[in-house]
Amino acid sequence: MTGRIVISVDAMGGDRGPAAVVAGLVHSADKNPEIAFILHGDEAVLRPMIDRHATLSGRCAIRHATGVVTMHDKPSQVMRHGQDTSMWSCIDSLRKGEAQAAVSCGNTGALMAISMIRLRKLPGVNRPAIACLWPSRNPGGFNVMLDVGADVKADPEDLVQFALMGATYARNGLNLSRPRLGLLNVGTEEHKGRTELRQAAELMSAAADPGGYEFMGFVEGGDIPGDRVDVIVTDGFTGNVALKTGEGTAKLIADFLRDAFNANVLSKIAALLALGSLRRLQKRIDPRRVNGGVFLGLNGTVVKSHGSADDTGVSSAIKLAFQLAKQGFQDRVAARLAAAMEAADEAAQTAGQTPDQTAGQSEPETGKAAPPKTSEQENGGQA
Repeated sequence: MTGRIVISVDAMGGDRGPAAVVAGLVHSADKNPEIAFILHGDEAVLRPMIDRHATLSGRCAIRHATGVVTMHDKPSQVMRHGQDTSMWSCIDSLRKGEAQAAVSCGNTGALMAISMIRLRKLPGVNRPAIACLWPSRNPGGFNVMLDVGADVKADPEDLVQFALMGATYARNGLNLSRPRLGLLNVGTEEHKGRTELRQAAELMSAAADPGGYEFMGFVEGGDIPGDRVDVIVTDGFTGNVALKTGEGTAKLIADFLRDAFNANVLSKIAALLALGSLRRLQKRIDPRRVNGGVFLGLNGTVVKSHGSADDTGVSSAIKLAFQLAKQGFQDRVAARLAAAMEAADEAAQTAGQTPDQTAGQSEPETGKAAPPKTSEQENGGQA
């Protein structure tokens, strides 16, 4: 595996079993000679599958793990009794530095719990978030949305951290030098939404310069696939509902098109004439091709694949993990958060200084003390 990017993969957690995971590995290995794998699970099950594919020879090590985290297991149970599972082994390989990123199709809550315990949060991060790519009208074809399920709630300060991490993801994943960022709300007017959202909007606006993004204010659900912003910030409850709704709608549209073109002979002929366009549409709205939520705020890159992912979905999640690992994404997130927090601390200290403490700094010509800070300025200094 020397010279390759190594991805640690949980083989046992998905709904379709290890066969779909191994098939996804094969797709990734065929397309990318720079990638290698550490596969975690029951070796007696995995070894025959791996040996059937010459493309994995010398590029896939197996770590035997007898236990499996099911979709019904509670995270607390996994934390107490899950040390022998493939998911735990997968995250441990990342923690030890054997791999540059980890991928699992397993239980989201359990994966987040294990990742937080084994990898730990980045300094200053209160809550990790899960970020996903959403098909959009933007030139790059995607927007970033977070949180989509790491935690069902988020305080204003948490949403600011989500903004910083999401902007860093957009810079590295979508190659945007200064991403446009919006806060999801029930309307775009400044007076709309809960008090917590209005507070978060003030803090996010103040953190825009040190965070390296442009804050566009509130956005609505219709802006998620639009071109007004590049990053949509929300809490995990709202984000997860939106994500599942979008996936269901994409499948519904595909089913409606299939039924319409199979209705009669003429519609089948029309489908043949439009086959190229239909395939492009299918590829554009296929959730499997943008499969993979990234855990942000941890000391390691973890990609959560959809539990029902097939080989195409698994391969997409592995591709995302590879791209982030190759770009040194984890180090960039940590550096961006550290720089933003340092700038916020300096702003807070400056806002709290008395006129005597600001000796040597510019003062009003009258020699009187500077006027008190407005509430907006105080919030900006606390961002």
